[in-house]
Amino acid sequence: MIFFRLTSWELGVLFFGVILGATAIGIFLGHRVRHLSDTLKEPFGILQGALLGVVGLLLAFGLSLAVNRYEDRRVNVVTEANAIGTTYLRAQALEEPMRTRSMDLLVRYTRSAVRLSDEVPGSRAADVARANEQAIQDGLWRYALEALDRSPTASAPRLYVETINEMFDAETARVAALSNRVPTAVLVLEVLGAALALGLLAAYLAILGRGVLAVTLASVLVAFLLLVTADLDRPTRGMIQVPDTALRDQLVSMLRMP
Repeated sequence: MIFFRLTSWELGVLFFGVILGATAIGIFLGHRVRHLSDTLKEPFGILQGALLGVVGLLLAFGLSLAVNRYEDRRVNVVTEANAIGTTYLRAQALEEPMRTRSMDLLVRYTRSAVRLSDEVPGSRAADVARANEQAIQDGLWRYALEALDRSPTASAPRLYVETINEMFDAETARVAALSNRVPTAVLVLEVLGAALALGLLAAYLAILGRGVLAVTLASVLVAFLLLVTADLDRPTRGMIQVPDTALRDQLVSMLRMP
């Protein structure tokens, strides 16, 4: 994804450059054809009004997609933290040595989950953290099956196997959500549409001879809105990040627990 590879500063320069550049071009062209204001005023007004309406819907749609994905990621973090906590509590009911081994692995697993939340999705560091998690999952599952094999009729191993499955599913959902981003085509359409609409609006106001400052401020606002939309889609970096407080708090509680 083009926008995801850029830093927040690069995104800001790109969005503000494109939007303010289109506005400046519109102002320049409007001043050049001001002598034709009687002829161009009406068609420019109709065209820019229609485009502004469409672009407004596109911006709202893109921001809604980004916000929904951001909220889903926050929920996934809490869901996984709760699943880890439940699994850790039920691991204490297992027989030795599976109890101590499983609890130690769960602490390592939580540390790996926290580490994964700090890495950029798709990067080598994120792949290494994910591979480490999967290796720990294999060990946890092996101990769970061993505990169930030793006590096939006991409730504790069965409950533990159930919750460990839920923990694995929660981790899969969280990792998938980190890479679930707003389609590039939507963001490109928003940027190009906003640039065209604001450029026409700037030209229309320049033809009328007023409102240049207002359209410049509107361009800054739209560029900032585009930046926020793109930044919401960058869960582990940028200005708006998905907090992993629930996982960190869960790790602290596990380390404190006797």
